[in-house]
Amino acid sequence: MSTAGTAEVDVRHVLSDKVTGGILKPKTRTITWTSAHYTVKRPPSGKHTVELTCTECSASLLAEVRDQATTRTLAAVMRVIGIVCAVVFFAALAYAIHEGGKTLPEGQSLPALFPISVVAVFVTFVAGPTFYVNGRNYNGVSMLDAPKPRRRHQIRPVRAGRSRVRTRR
Repeated sequence: MSTAGTAEVDVRHVLSDKVTGGILKPKTRTITWTSAHYTVKRPPSGKHTVELTCTECSASLLAEVRDQATTRTLAAVMRVIGIVCAVVFFAALAYAIHEGGKTLPEGQSLPALFPISVVAVFVTFVAGPTFYVNGRNYNGVSMLDAPKPRRRHQIRPVRAGRSRVRTRR
C-alpha cells in the first residue's frame, strides 16, 4: 500500500476492446490490458505533473498528482454527496409514492413538487452510487489528456490481488 507521501497507480495499456453480441444475444464487452505498477510522490501542497512510461509501448504519459490533504477532502466530499443522494432518493421516492397514490377530486392536479420528486428519484438513482464509488476509489492521481496515439492508456489506483494481464467483462 502507499505511504503518506506517495500514491500507487497502475498504468494500463489496453490491448483489445471488443464488443460481442447483438440483437438476439446480450452484448458483452471484453477489455484486455497489461499494466505497470508505479509509486508516485505527492507534493507537499497543491498539485504537480509527473511523467509515467508505458512498459508495453514506451509511450510517455502525463499524470497530475494532488497533495494528500486535498485528496482526502475530495474523496470525503464525493462519499458524502453519494450518501446525501441516497437520502434524497428515498425521501423523493416515498413522496412520489405517497402523492402519486392519492385519488384526487375531478379538476384537481398533483402538487408541483410531484414531478420534481420523480426527476430526483431518477437522477439520484444514478448519481448516488456513482459519487460514492468514485469517492472510495479516488487516489488523487489523474491522467492528463493524451495525444491520439496514446489514448489506449488508463491510470488506475492499485488494487490488491490483481494480476498483470487481466480480462474484464
